[in-house]
Amino acid sequence: MTALHFRSATELAGDLKSKRIGCRELLEHFIARVERFNPSLNAIIATDLPAARLRADAADAALRRGEVWGPLHGLPMTVKESYDVTGLPTTWGVPQFKDNIARRNALAVDRLLGAGAVVFGKTNVPLMLADWQSFNAIYGTTSNPWDLSRTPGGSSGGSAAALAAGLTGLEAGSDIGSSIRNPAHYCGVWGHKPTYGIVSPKGHALGERAATGDISVCGPLARGSADLALALGIMAGPDEIDGEGWRLELPKPKQERLADFKVALMLEAADSEVDRAVQDQLQALADFLAKRGARVDDKARPSIEARRAHALYIQLLRAATSGRLSDAEFAAAQAQAKALPAEDDSYFARMQRANSMHHRDWLRFNEERHRMRLAWAELYRDYDLFLCPAAAGAAPPHDHAGERWQRTIAVNGKRVPTTDQLFWAGFTCAFYLPATVAPIGASPEGLPIGVQIAGPQYGDLTCIRFAELLEREYRGFVAPKGYE
Repeated sequence: MTALHFRSATELAGDLKSKRIGCRELLEHFIARVERFNPSLNAIIATDLPAARLRADAADAALRRGEVWGPLHGLPMTVKESYDVTGLPTTWGVPQFKDNIARRNALAVDRLLGAGAVVFGKTNVPLMLADWQSFNAIYGTTSNPWDLSRTPGGSSGGSAAALAAGLTGLEAGSDIGSSIRNPAHYCGVWGHKPTYGIVSPKGHALGERAATGDISVCGPLARGSADLALALGIMAGPDEIDGEGWRLELPKPKQERLADFKVALMLEAADSEVDRAVQDQLQALADFLAKRGARVDDKARPSIEARRAHALYIQLLRAATSGRLSDAEFAAAQAQAKALPAEDDSYFARMQRANSMHHRDWLRFNEERHRMRLAWAELYRDYDLFLCPAAAGAAPPHDHAGERWQRTIAVNGKRVPTTDQLFWAGFTCAFYLPATVAPIGASPEGLPIGVQIAGPQYGDLTCIRFAELLEREYRGFVAPKGYE
C-alpha cells in the first residue's frame, strides 16, 4: 500500500471521510514530516499550526456529528506564498514586503477552505515569481527532493517540492511562464495550468491590485491526476461580481480510453533545443500511445510560425509584468530599448522593448495573438490534444548568479540560455490554452521528466482525463529516495 504521505489528495480525502484516519492525526503526520525534511528542502516557509490544529479538531468533531464540509474535508494542504492567507505573510519574495501580513484570504483559498481543506502553510517562490528557480532574500533557496543540488523549478517550486517529498496533501500554484508546469516536470508531480480566466486571481497579488493580469492563471498541483480535476472544480468559476452574469461549465471529456485520442506531437523547436533525454521519453510515450490505438501525428501543427509565436509571447509576457517596474527601472528600460540596434533580437532586447512599449504596439501584438489563437482552434478541430516538452531538460543545478537572462543551462552537452525554454511555456500559454503536466519517465541521472498536455480553450478536463489514463496505464507517482 502507498505510504500515507504519498497518497493522492483524492485518496486521503476518502480515508478521512471513512474515518480510517482522523483529520488531526493526518495533520500531525504531515507536520512531523515537515519538521523532519523541510530544513533541507526549505519548501514550506510559513505556517500557522495552532489555527490548523483547531480546524482539524473541528473537522473531526463535524464528522462525528455526521457533517461533511466538502470534498476536501479535513485534508491538510499548503498554498503558494503568493496567495493571501489571513495572518500569514504575502511577499512574493520581495524584501520590502516581508512584513506584509494578509488580512483576508484569496478567493481560491476561501474556496479550498469552503471545500473543507485545512490550510496549514505556504510554500516558497522566487523574487516576484519571476524565475524557474525558487529563491529569495527573505526565505532563501528551495531544493529539489530528487537532488538537493538542483532546483525544483519556479515560481511554484516550493509547491512541487513539498508534494514530491510528501510534506502536504495538495497545492495551489500560479502560472504565467510555466510556473506550474516546469516545477511539476522537475519534481515528478502533476500540475494544471487552466484556461485563461476560469480561476479568479482575486487575492493573488501584491497590494490591493484589482485588475486581472494578462496570461497569468491560478491552478492546482498534486500527487495524482484525479486531484487536479477535484481541485480545479473547487477553485474555478467567476467571482461574486462576475457570477451575477455568467457560470462556468467546462466541457466533459468525450474520450474513455487512450485509443479514443487523436494527438499532435512536437519534440523540439528552432528556438528551444530539447535535451535528448526529454525527447526520448516523449517518443517512448508516443510509441506506447500508438500501440494502445491512439492516433499520434508528429507533423501536425497550428498554422502559425513557431519562431514568431515565441517572439510574440515574450513581448506579451514582459508587457504583462512591466507594471511591476519602478519608475527608475521603467526609465532604464526605455533608454536601453532606444539604444538597442534594430537587428538585436536577443531575449534582453525583446524584454526591454516589451517593458517600455507603447500601448498602440501592444494592441497590434494582441491582435496577432488572437489570430494565432484562432489558428490553434483550427488545429483542435482535427486533434484532441497537443503533446510537447514542459522544459528543455530535467531540473538543472542551482544557479543564482547574475540576472535570469544571463544564465545558461546544459542541453545536449552544450550551454544554452535558460530563457530559450520559455518557448515551451509560451507556445500554448500565450493563447489562453489549458495544459496539464504529467510525469512520464526519468533522465539518465534519475531526475523526473514530464509531458505537457495542451488542449483547446476550455478543454481542461480533457487534458486531465488524458493525464489520468497515463497515470493508470503508463506511469504513476514515483517518490524520491530518502523520503520514505
